[in-house]
Amino acid sequence: MTAFIAKQVTRSYVQQIDFPPDAVFPLLCPVREAEWLDGWDYELIYSASGYAEKNCVFKSKHVGEPDTIWLITEHDTEHHRVGFARVTPESRVAKVEIGLRENADGTTSAEVTYVVTALSQEGNRFVEEYTEESFQRAMRWWEQSMNHYLKTGEKLRRESV
Repeated sequence: MTAFIAKQVTRSYVQQIDFPPDAVFPLLCPVREAEWLDGWDYELIYSASGYAEKNCVFKSKHVGEPDTIWLITEHDTEHHRVGFARVTPESRVAKVEIGLRENADGTTSAEVTYVVTALSQEGNRFVEEYTEESFQRAMRWWEQSMNHYLKTGEKLRRESV
């Protein structure tokens, strides 16, 4: 038997959101994300409030792979920080941290960091394909979607971009 050697990658991106952190932070929630992010598919498993909070558990669904299980590890409304641990069974585990900072002009800089670690050879393949370019593309889509929603109250559809 050969020993499995896990691969790990860290990706970070700073999004620019045209609204203050108090408008942005509530949208960093599995329930609220469905309002603004096209394609977001989730199942809320546990939340005392029905929204994002520390120890909230939910699943996200992605075509062609098992559901990803998420745990909110930090939910600091005062400092606008949220953290997640997420596991895609038989593939990978990730730590996700998002911190919001208000800019002088009232906009928000949202620093998003993912640390992804493989749990299997399949996970190693995912890590290898999780390029800086693919991560930045996803983060720009999220940034564009949130800005559009906050400006219009409507979800930006992928096919309209």
